[in-house]
Amino acid sequence: MPASAGFDPERLQQAGARLEKAVAEGVTPGGVLLVARHGAIALELAAGRLTWDDDASAVTPSTIYDLASLTKVIATTTLMMRRVESGALDLDATAAAYLPELEGRPVGDATLRDLLAHSSGLPCCTELFRELGEGLDRDDARVRYLEHIAATELQAGARERAIYSDLGVLLVGEILERQSGRPIDDLVQEEILDPLGLRDTGYLPDPALRHRIAPTEPDDWRGRLPHGEVHDENTHALGGVAPHAGLFGTARDVATFAQAMLNGGVYGERRIARAETVALFTRRAELVPASSRALGWDTPSQPSSAGRYFSARSYGHTGFTGTSLWIDPELELIVVLLTNRVHPTRENNAIRRLRPAIHDAIVLAIDDAIVDPRDG
Repeated sequence: MPASAGFDPERLQQAGARLEKAVAEGVTPGGVLLVARHGAIALELAAGRLTWDDDASAVTPSTIYDLASLTKVIATTTLMMRRVESGALDLDATAAAYLPELEGRPVGDATLRDLLAHSSGLPCCTELFRELGEGLDRDDARVRYLEHIAATELQAGARERAIYSDLGVLLVGEILERQSGRPIDDLVQEEILDPLGLRDTGYLPDPALRHRIAPTEPDDWRGRLPHGEVHDENTHALGGVAPHAGLFGTARDVATFAQAMLNGGVYGERRIARAETVALFTRRAELVPASSRALGWDTPSQPSSAGRYFSARSYGHTGFTGTSLWIDPELELIVVLLTNRVHPTRENNAIRRLRPAIHDAIVLAIDDAIVDPRDG
């Protein structure tokens, strides 16, 4: 019950009603909002439908969403945490130390710490998928992406400014695969998803689950509506498996992962990381002045998708398709919001107003703690 988790039940219900109102106002066809506190789920609300069609199926708590860039933190960052713990990878080693192809190239001297904190100077994105097309062997596609990134000029010097970069995360994923000799989807399955019991989360969802999956955006490049296949074009060109996108999952699974993080890397009897490693990766990296970036994760900025009341110790991430996860260790609070706001078009950016409004309303529904705005 919400009261046992320290919430005023009526105010928490009103916070959830913001998602239903957002559906009515056209922000997204549907979504799932999950709020957990003190280790218990206080609210799990499904609203709307999978698409805007009148006969579309209703969203349920078991609806599966394209998690987009939540892949960066659930999969890639967690694998990096584990490799740093074991000593297999060094955060302060250069990218070229692990990928000799980068020796003497613009990004070669960037450290793994820089790549994770988006302070390498690499630009955000690439449209190499248009050159690669569909159906290329994944190993061949990885080689092509690495060649492309190696030749990419930096937009800024290392640690001059933070530039959110999928390209840097692609390098991190290549380093993980090269170090282990195994594909990243196998690593994620065996080291994260299986230990935590996340049965509804993974890359390349089974077509038999299509009725539970929210479609994203009609794609002129592919000539179809991605439904059960990843929205991100570069990930699709890589066979649907990439370090920066590609995971699908439910709100309950995302919350379970978040609880493991909040618990200091452990869920039940299964540990995925040590508490000190979780702390290292989730606090601000302080590599670039005024950057909110941690290692893989983000922290609240001004303004923030987490709103005004999540504490400065909070960490989280968003996904382009309309997903987000925020965790507040001080309030022992987890908020998962999964939507397909890109359906039918990515030009709908109303989610930018919805996210902070929902997070503010949730925190203001807490009645067992005094919560002040972060800026005082």
